[in-house]
Amino acid sequence: MALSESPAPTPGSSLTFNLVAIAALIGLAAIALAYAIDGASRSDGYRIDEGATLVRTIAGKDLEIPESWFRYAEQKTEGFARQIDLQFNLPLGAGGTSAGIEVTLLPNSRVRPSASLLDNVYLHQFASGELSGPPGLIGKRLDSADGYAEETVWFDPISADPFVAKCAAPVAIDTPTRCLRSVRLGPGLAAVYVFDAEVLENWRDFDRQAQVNLARIGL
Repeated sequence: MALSESPAPTPGSSLTFNLVAIAALIGLAAIALAYAIDGASRSDGYRIDEGATLVRTIAGKDLEIPESWFRYAEQKTEGFARQIDLQFNLPLGAGGTSAGIEVTLLPNSRVRPSASLLDNVYLHQFASGELSGPPGLIGKRLDSADGYAEETVWFDPISADPFVAKCAAPVAIDTPTRCLRSVRLGPGLAAVYVFDAEVLENWRDFDRQAQVNLARIGL
């Protein structure tokens, strides 16, 4: 008994198959691109939410800032500013979880960097003894006689441009200790950061992570 042969594909059916295959590949590529974009937005531990932006000018710099970053509604307007108060999340909490960071942008003339304060102010007001805390940082209480009751300075003792943050005891029960760090961002502009003390555990990544967001607005 002779075996029957399958009919040869017609040009039309072959073309249809190729079109379907191409469409499937394009669909897979689109899905892969979507995952890549989503992964990039999460690469530093938080999602980037663009939203509407406003242009504010401070210290001669034009900054394009997402509206959702402004701490105060009255600052959600375009134009010149003497001070810009922002807030965003960075993956600097315990285990890389999201932590809220408050950021105030100011002209350099209105800010003394924390590293400068360490040498010129804090060093002369340290109480005796050291505190244990985040690996790589030394903790020193400030002398209460100088008006710094319950305030502690944490600093990197080996860097030429050290990480320095001053932390104050909670003002109310069940509220976290809050810390302040001020830095120069470049010619003309400085930033003052305020954050929960748990962020100090990731102090080595602090400036790099903050710069990721600041670069997005033009700094």
